Amino acid sequence: MLATAAPAGLAAEEAASVQAEKGDPLPLHQIEGNGGIFATLSAYIVNPPREGEPLGRPSLGFAYVNLGHEQNLQALTLTESPWRRLELGYGWNRLGLGDLPWDLDNALAPAGYSGPSEVHLHNANARLQFIREGEFNQSWLPALTFGVHGKFNDGISEVNDGTSAAVPGGALATLAGIEDQNGVDFTLYASKLFPKLPRPVLVNLGGRATRGVWNGLGGFGEDYEFLFEGNIVVFLTGQLALAAEYKQQYNGYEPIGSLFNTAGDWWTIDAAYVVNKHVTLAAGYGHFGNVLNHEANGVWGVTTKYEF
Repeated sequence: MLATAAPAGLAAEEAASVQAEKGDPLPLHQIEGNGGIFATLSAYIVNPPREGEPLGRPSLGFAYVNLGHEQNLQALTLTESPWRRLELGYGWNRLGLGDLPWDLDNALAPAGYSGPSEVHLHNANARLQFIREGEFNQSWLPALTFGVHGKFNDGISEVNDGTSAAVPGGALATLAGIEDQNGVDFTLYASKLFPKLPRPVLVNLGGRATRGVWNGLGGFGEDYEFLFEGNIVVFLTGQLALAAEYKQQYNGYEPIGSLFNTAGDWWTIDAAYVVNKHVTLAAGYGHFGNVLNHEANGVWGVTTKYEF
């Protein structure tokens, strides 16, 4: 009786509030500025427009990864989804080279190494979900999302230049076939939630066409390779999830001794906790094979994301 007597304006406000109710802040932010886990993606879009709203709201993320040997990776990420099927993202990655400059200086004596001790990778992403999960009244149908990812490495040219005085015929990375400081990746992902298992399970499987050495943190080779990547997420509770992910790495370059090793495929095990409707926290452990001049098995990292 009281509800039917409520003012029309108040009823409209309450209806709008229900329409604009926020969902859980999933998927997480992947380190390159896409919806995903840690190193791999999801076909789901981050923070799309809520019912009754014309635009989605932005999401911010931060990640820190310890690679050992004083090498570490930080990532600042931003996504905005102006349409339910479109996600725009940016990721800034900083890779500290650890003791690589010292190894280069010794290996290239007497001329030595005169380059920087870190590189910065800028990732600009656009992803389109061209099929939504269960669309066309087909419950078996996964979500399918295609992505284009422009990358610019601010630092790899200076690393190259810092070795050129000691390397006959050119800089060290150039001799390895790491030619460019920019490149474009293309991704295609399928995602399907299986809610009727003992616990809900989400499967995200994808492929990537890339020339990026260590995601582009080591520069870009000459020829594209098509690589597999993906992850599986198990929702233990409404707030806690465990994930396992696997990511093949590009090997279209020539290793040079122990200074530029052949990249190994990445795998991680992660735990994510939904703090509230806006914040997620995650921690992970993984094996990254060879990164630059060291083996990086036993990697650990933390990430967080805030959705407005």
